[in-house]
Amino acid sequence: MKSAIKLATLALFSVALIASPPSVPAFAAGGGGGGGGDPPSANPPPPDTRPAPRSSSKSKRKPTKQSSADDAAFRQGYRAAHATIYERNDYAAAIEQLKALGRDDNASVANLIGYSYRKLGDYRLSQTWYERALKADPNHVLTWQYYGLWQIEQGNRDQASYHLTRIAAICGTGCEEYRSLATALEKPPGTGLVY
Repeated sequence: MKSAIKLATLALFSVALIASPPSVPAFAAGGGGGGGGDPPSANPPPPDTRPAPRSSSKSKRKPTKQSSADDAAFRQGYRAAHATIYERNDYAAAIEQLKALGRDDNASVANLIGYSYRKLGDYRLSQTWYERALKADPNHVLTWQYYGLWQIEQGNRDQASYHLTRIAAICGTGCEEYRSLATALEKPPGTGLVY
């Protein structure tokens, strides 16, 4: 009897797996220079496969399970925050909206928080969030672009050039993120351009 139940469960799982559409990140490259309109993949980046350092603490985090409803709520919240940033330019409200999503470890979320802090003039916090985004996804091209613009605003043109080479390695020299940062680097230092 137990074998029949196991076999039926396995068959049901297999059918469900085959019938479900493939999961494709909707925001893998980070979108265009305007920040992209679709929310990032609701799934966090793949786990680090390196062995964890030994610690004396016995508490371990249990992985959180996300339902489809959570994913829909995340996408809706992300879109609302995106509109708050790019349509209303209300960066403080957007930061609160993005943090309320509870996905600070998502590169797209962290990048938009960094962007919002940069637009508010808080370069220290902006840098922290850009670095958090790149830690979550070292190939998040929009973060490389926005952080490169941050570097230009700070007068770090050599660092911005490095960011440009990272973008080229990820998406080539024809992508919007590359063109945007390259154009900003072509401007004379101190022109006071707003990015």
